[in-house]
Amino acid sequence: MNFIISVINPAKAELMTAICQELGVPISIVAHGRGTAVSSMRELLGIDSDEKRIVFSVAGANETAELIRALRRRMHIGVPGHGIVTAVPVKSVAGGKTVTYLNGGSGAAKYKPREKYAYELIVAIANEGSTDAVMNAARAAGARGGTVIHGKGTGAGSGSRFYNISIADEKEVIMIVSPAEDKSAIMRSIAANAGPDTPAGAIVFSLPAAEVAGFGLPDDET
Repeated sequence: MNFIISVINPAKAELMTAICQELGVPISIVAHGRGTAVSSMRELLGIDSDEKRIVFSVAGANETAELIRALRRRMHIGVPGHGIVTAVPVKSVAGGKTVTYLNGGSGAAKYKPREKYAYELIVAIANEGSTDAVMNAARAAGARGGTVIHGKGTGAGSGSRFYNISIADEKEVIMIVSPAEDKSAIMRSIAANAGPDTPAGAIVFSLPAAEVAGFGLPDDET
């Protein structure tokens, strides 16, 4: 079972929804975001805007593989500028009915995720306006790029702070996929250069990635 994060161009959102419906992927939620590619790179790839749509889905392992194959074939995921996909394994599911629903109606035994993964999804939650600081630190340690979602903290009281982090202020969530062996260096660089002791105030953690596509990484075309 995977939590699938697809970052696509806004014009492809309807096609993405149609593909999910055709494959029986039961949950698809769309959010607004933007890419972190510098303007010179966007010009090189012929991309006019950094605006993105982030589609969150949940599916079993077989459905995940089918979805990624369909996105490569019909949306050209893997070609620069056409989007990226990462699948984060779900650790636990509440109740057999939920497992059956997420598996497209088929019954399932007790759910047990895999333990080792080749890639990781790094998540940095930083103060508004700090994407450049986070990405500069990440790229210095080998990161290729990331995707940003704008949001707001839900802490009670805007004055509540921990180190340099305001709980309820506007936030930027930066998502970066990296090979597992590079993850620690990227996270250390972000923590040292854009962490809680800096104006960026970034909190960083990572999640395993079961499948990836569109990142130009060695195994993401398998």
